[in-house]
Amino acid sequence: MYNRSIRGPLVEGNKTYGQISSDIMAPIDARPGMWWYLTMAIASVAALFGFYAIYMTVAKGIGTWGLNNSVGWGWEIINFVWWIGIGHAGTAFSIFLLILRQRWRTSINRAAEAMTVVAVGCAALFPALHMGRVWLAFFIFPYPNTRGPLWVNFNSPLFWDFIAISAYLLISFSFWYMGMLPDFATIRDKTTSKIKKAVYGFFSMGWTGGSHQWIRFESLSFILGGIAAVLVVSVHSIVSTDFAVGVIPGWHTTLFPPYFVVGAIFSGFAMVMTMMVVVRKVYKLNDYITDNHMDAIARILTFISLIMGTAYATEVFMAWYSGNEYEMFTFFRNRVTGEYSVQFWGMVICNAIIPQLFWFKKIRKSTWGLLLISLAINLGMWFERFNIVVTSLANDFLPSNWVSYSPTIIEIGIYVGTIGLFVVGVLLFFRYIPMIAISEVKGVLNIGSKIDD
Repeated sequence: MYNRSIRGPLVEGNKTYGQISSDIMAPIDARPGMWWYLTMAIASVAALFGFYAIYMTVAKGIGTWGLNNSVGWGWEIINFVWWIGIGHAGTAFSIFLLILRQRWRTSINRAAEAMTVVAVGCAALFPALHMGRVWLAFFIFPYPNTRGPLWVNFNSPLFWDFIAISAYLLISFSFWYMGMLPDFATIRDKTTSKIKKAVYGFFSMGWTGGSHQWIRFESLSFILGGIAAVLVVSVHSIVSTDFAVGVIPGWHTTLFPPYFVVGAIFSGFAMVMTMMVVVRKVYKLNDYITDNHMDAIARILTFISLIMGTAYATEVFMAWYSGNEYEMFTFFRNRVTGEYSVQFWGMVICNAIIPQLFWFKKIRKSTWGLLLISLAINLGMWFERFNIVVTSLANDFLPSNWVSYSPTIIEIGIYVGTIGLFVVGVLLFFRYIPMIAISEVKGVLNIGSKIDD
């Protein structure tokens, strides 16, 4: 139920249908501001640095990284899992709220879905690079080949990651693109530029807005949504199983699948909040992305933060309760205290404590409060992946194998490069695609004047 008198309107400013189209299409028709060109330049430089680091990795091998005999997984797997988590934003935000019929998602889901596609693309780079010989990446493709009976290793986590990423990227892109057809047609019909009319007309795939098209459009949305809902859970469960199938202390636990899924949704929603704060500030779209929208995201993050805190406490408690000396060492002597205590407590503070500030309405209404807490969450989620990957490998069962791990400039460069690619992709999305779903916002314009289900 959505009661407008209690929760506020979904669209503020008494907009008409024509005003909605004009306001949302304005960034596409107008020249971008200087901030856009400056940000694009910085992101492009970061992406070029990343391409150089990738070139060095391919040309000289992963010996250019800081990996060693003990820590065989480093920043690349940390960042892979981190990007996959951020990539859960669009599908988790759009699909779950679509299935739950939450109307307030309509102003935010388009940007969240775009973020998903770009983030998953960034994540896909890391498993391929981690193979060392990137040109042999086709060995993980399960296709009939000339190698005789030699098939992929179905027990390999690398193969699981390939299947998960490719399926997730395909369904995410399909859901995102199909949802834009009505808006592409709107731009096609309203623009005066012949080039834009031809380009957007091509991508609108002949959309006319007939009743039969809308029926099929809505049916397809629920079909793709149902498939994606399963993938949201399965993809990060598969990524977590990369670790859980091992016998390394700190990894071998049944908690990992739900723990990873909830953590992915947590980081995804935090990145959505970061993006929405920027969109509201730069493009003046406060009438569409209202304080009530930001308040709803903040409340969700508060709730998930409690789940994350419970998961951290459960891990530590089970390590103690099990009486396993290796588990106790990993958690109490290696994470809670010891060499990696900064990363552990950074994870706890950023993910379980700082988001609880959202209990205060004043902070939920503060632009800076929303931005800083959302950034802190994503920093904390990066610390979490570092804790999982590095702390268990650096100090394993054999003390003679213990070694510290630190990334090289090449590893840092690849990570910086993916951030640059992500920002470039998001900026291009802001420039050429309606960042808010025009047709969906029009559909909820007068929702809640009394009560709507």
